[in-house]
Amino acid sequence: MKKYISQPAIILTLIIGLTGALSAAELEIGSDAPDFILPYASPDTINFDGLRLSQFQGKKYVVLAFYPADWSPGCTTQMCNFRDNFRALDELDAEIIGVSGDYVFSHQAWIEHHGIQFKLASDHQHKVARMYNSYRPKIGMNKRTVFVIDKQGKISYINMDYSAGNPQDFEALQQHLASLSKSASMQ
Repeated sequence: MKKYISQPAIILTLIIGLTGALSAAELEIGSDAPDFILPYASPDTINFDGLRLSQFQGKKYVVLAFYPADWSPGCTTQMCNFRDNFRALDELDAEIIGVSGDYVFSHQAWIEHHGIQFKLASDHQHKVARMYNSYRPKIGMNKRTVFVIDKQGKISYINMDYSAGNPQDFEALQQHLASLSKSASMQ
């Protein structure tokens, strides 16, 4: 049974709950990751109260994957690649969060259709995408970008030109997560 979590009075204001002080132009490796709250869909839930990026601090590495739109061929390739490698990424202690401007109801249907195991966040007003310099205003959609946020809440990896069809982009991401995991195990 699907579970819907909501507080209707704050649905619209939930889309943004930002604490990041840096502008998108200033984001770089080692920068504090701008925090946010976004509603999301997961395999069994639509949650309007949202997920907060900082809730993973000290617990998981976060793969923040911005993408243009549910149901498009490139985005399907990208998210299905994460789906197909979910177990390997999970073993590296990574939480995958896909972010697009689509509503949570579209996310939920897309998750069910493709068997996606992770959360897809709804940034309908693209405020979070703008914070991460991952929005293309001329077409009104997100860019395909990937960030890794380490367990201290710092940006440790940025790919501003992530290609869904380029295996080297995914391999570089996976290698970065493996190096984080290895460094953590040596401490």
